[in-house]
Order: sequence, then structure tokens, then C-alpha cells
Amino acid sequence: MQIDIGNALSSEADPGISRSDLDDLDERVADAHDRIARGMADDEFGYASLNLPERADAAEIEAAVDGFDPEAVLTVGIGGSALGAVTITEALAADSPVDHYALDNVDPAHVNRLLDDLPLAETVVHVVSRSGTTAETLANFLVVREAMESAGVDWSEQTVVTTGESGPLRELAETEDLPALDVPEGVPGRFSALSTVGLVPAAIMGVDLEGLLAGGRAGADALADSLYDCPAYAYGAVAYALDERGASVNAMMPYVEGLESFAEWFAQLWAESLGKDGGGQTPARALGATDQHSQLQLYRAGPRDKLVTVVRPRERPECPIPETDVADLEYLGGQDLGTLLDAEFEATEASLAAAERPSVRVEIDAMDAVSVGRLLFDMEVACVLAGELYGVETFDQPAVEWGKNAARGLLGGGVSESDDSEARRSAERSDGDFEEADAVAEKTTLVVD
Repeated sequence: MQIDIGNALSSEADPGISRSDLDDLDERVADAHDRIARGMADDEFGYASLNLPERADAAEIEAAVDGFDPEAVLTVGIGGSALGAVTITEALAADSPVDHYALDNVDPAHVNRLLDDLPLAETVVHVVSRSGTTAETLANFLVVREAMESAGVDWSEQTVVTTGESGPLRELAETEDLPALDVPEGVPGRFSALSTVGLVPAAIMGVDLEGLLAGGRAGADALADSLYDCPAYAYGAVAYALDERGASVNAMMPYVEGLESFAEWFAQLWAESLGKDGGGQTPARALGATDQHSQLQLYRAGPRDKLVTVVRPRERPECPIPETDVADLEYLGGQDLGTLLDAEFEATEASLAAAERPSVRVEIDAMDAVSVGRLLFDMEVACVLAGELYGVETFDQPAVEWGKNAARGLLGGGVSESDDSEARRSAERSDGDFEEADAVAEKTTLVVD
């Protein structure tokens, strides 16, 4: 992966960072690198995520799905339990004969439509929950299981589970003799793409898992004590520095359809990890060149509160544009769609630079497994580095847990799924006894009909 931060320098952009300030920041990057390296060496919670490319076992995952030959694979999970898998298969499995779908929300209309359209008899279900009690995931799984039973399909012959060492899903896997994989220890869901959590659908669809992990390992090997020597640190440091100078929004804008879900994955990673203590850069999602014709107006001429991150592969497949005798279109004839898309990419950079708006260019070699693995790993590293610079607890998500508890309490769900098993067994509070749920009834209303 290569990063170009030239258009984020203060000589080119406002807000921007000067070379002297960047040099000063690099001293903090060196300290942060030491902390990250120690965390990886000690396998500390969160930092253990960066060891996944070395420790994930592609052969184990492929063995778990061996024998399946479906038309579709359905991921049932939420947040990091689904986004990583979707990102990888969208980027790398577009030509697979197997389709990938995800149930990562509990909108009944969407769930009903998807189940009506799926070839249930030819669908493998991958259900993912560390605790085995995630409300949305388990509710969707129960609905999917019933739909299969109603269609005369033996769901137990078509289900793979990824979960923790204990809990309802683990018990179900043991009772029904389901293929079961372990959620990696010490790895928050949003950092789990390069693990059992994110790789099962990819394995079923024929994606090169070893290539993905090799890309991640290349990113780990590239870690260094200077942002000038490490693309991941360069990105994380510059994004942090620009936020501190007023660029509080980070618009992730890949110029390739296969990375549209990557922008969504990045948004969760960046928001959930860094949105702490009243700070954090707000991620926005865009797709080039589509949103160049809409959102770019705001990025170029709106408030000076945005960093635009443009992403592209250096290699693209060929798709020639036919010659035409229409005078106004002759300049397109004989060109290639990839050439046109790259011109749009560079025009966006130039447009932002002309308006003195900061942007960062991210390039990968190609849309292949090694490059995508490197991209995912490097963005995780960038996020961890930014967390060190902000001085926040990158790997927790207390605001997310608050919302989970509120919903669980409203449904009479008892003890929070974030409590450990011992606390769950010994808890004295009754079902639905959550302070967070009480806050729902206290909501201020001002209704206009």
C-alpha cells in the first residue's frame, strides 16, 4: 500500500499540517509504535488483532467448510461480525458462482424479502456471535432456521458457527454437531476481518485466504518507528493531525465498486474506535466517481472541516470504450473505462487541491487478495495509531454497550451480554432491570402531526 499525503500539507491545504509539525508529530509516532509493538508482543486485548495475519489458520477455516457446494452463503451477524466478511467477498469474489448475503439488521421487511429470494436448500448459513447472545444476531438466526424448517430444509446440515468458548451458540453447535470455529481471543469485532469471523464466506466462495493473510503479514512487516517509513502510520498520523486542526470529517472515497463496502467497514472501525471523550473524526462514505457528481460539491465548497481519502488500485481490468462518430463524444472513443475512472480520480484530487482542501491518496497494487489484505490490516493499524495519539481506549465501545443494554432491557433480556458468564450466573437483578432502558421512558417529546 502506498500513501501520498502531499495534498494534506499546510502549503497546499487549509486545514493542513506543516512539514515541521509533521516532524514533531513523528516523535510521538515513534513512542506510539513502541506501545503498539509491546501490545502485540504481549498479546494484549485489542493489540492482539494485529497478530491475526500471523496466527489465523486458513487451513482450519477451509476444513470447516469443506464439503459445502452451495449457491449462496448467508452471514448472520452484526457490525464487525458481518462487515468484514462482506467487505472481503465484495472486493474479491465478484466472479464466484456463490452469492454472499448478510443479515446484519433486524428490519422485518428486509429479512422477509431476503428469505423469500434465497434458495434456502442451497444456502449455507454462517452465524457469528462471540457471546452467543447478541440479540439481533440470534433473533435473525432463529428466523432463518424456522424459514429453512418450513421449506423442508435441514438447517443443521447447512450451518457453520463462529462463537466463543461458551454460550448458547457453542452449546447449539455441540448438540447439533455443527462445524464450529472459535472467535479469536482479545480481538474486538471490528478488528476481526482477517480471522474466522470474516473469512468463512470467503473460503466458501473460493477466495485466496492465504493471500489475504500474506497481505496482512506484509503490513505487519512494514511497521516502523516513523510515519515516513510506514504507510499505515502515515495515514493514521495525518488523519489525527488534520482532525486536531479542524478536519473533523473523514470522507472515505474509493474509486472502485469492489471497495464500496470497505468504506462502510472503515466507518465502523474509525467511529467506534476513536469516538471517545468528546472527540474523534466522523467518517463519511462516498464512492468515486458516482459521488464526485454530488458530494464533491460539499467537500470542495462547503465548510473546511473535511479530509477526503481517495482510494484506488493501480491495475484495473480492461473495458474499451467503442469509437463513435458523435462529435462531442469522439474524445471518449478508443479510451478505456479504467482510464476514464482514473482521470476522474485525479480530477477530484486536483479539484480539492485547487480549493485548498486536504486529501490523502491511498493506492493498492490491484484488487487481489494480497492487496486487499494489506489494505484492511493497514487501516486497522492506522486506527490503532490514531487512538494512541488521541489518548483514548481504542478497543472499547461503552456507548455501543449502553445502547445494547437499553434495547435488551426493553425486551426483558436480563443481564447484559457484556457481563461475563460468572456475573451472568450470579446476577440478582431481574429481567429488563436496566437503567439504560429506564432512560427510554424519560425521553422528551415534542410531536408535530
